[in-house]
Amino acid sequence: MNMFGLYLFSNQVISGVGEIGYIIVYFASLIAGSLLSFYFHKNEYHYTAVGASGAVTGVLYSAILLGPELKYYFMFLPSHIGTIDLGIKGYLLGIGYLLYTIYAMKKKSDNIGHDAHFGGAVGGYVLTIAMASWLLTDNLLITALLAAPIIILFVMRKTGKI
Repeated sequence: MNMFGLYLFSNQVISGVGEIGYIIVYFASLIAGSLLSFYFHKNEYHYTAVGASGAVTGVLYSAILLGPELKYYFMFLPSHIGTIDLGIKGYLLGIGYLLYTIYAMKKKSDNIGHDAHFGGAVGGYVLTIAMASWLLTDNLLITALLAAPIIILFVMRKTGKI
């Protein structure tokens, strides 16, 4: 799934921040995902994690930030029913995904590194804004909306709710 995610979202990021910027987003998101995972599990000596899903989620969130109005469709579902378009705009997908990730982090009912996904998304978000600062003027509202789940997570952590 990670490779499929890279296939789907890499071109959007390369178009927005260039090839070197893409590599920076990828590796910095990998590190950010690992650091957030460490932050949440530093006292759990039995905890292990492996994979590049934080990096992939950073690329995904970067792509959404660069093209928030693009529509995404889900495999095995029709794209239209009559005249109704079933695509979901990127910024809604991004916000919904991170809100679900917060829920999954809180629930702790599977063996998925949701915290690494979230950390990767934070890395992708921050680095994309650093490399494409025009987003703050051209898409300020959507850029702020995409930051909302990030703020929610850290407020929940600070208040002990996660």
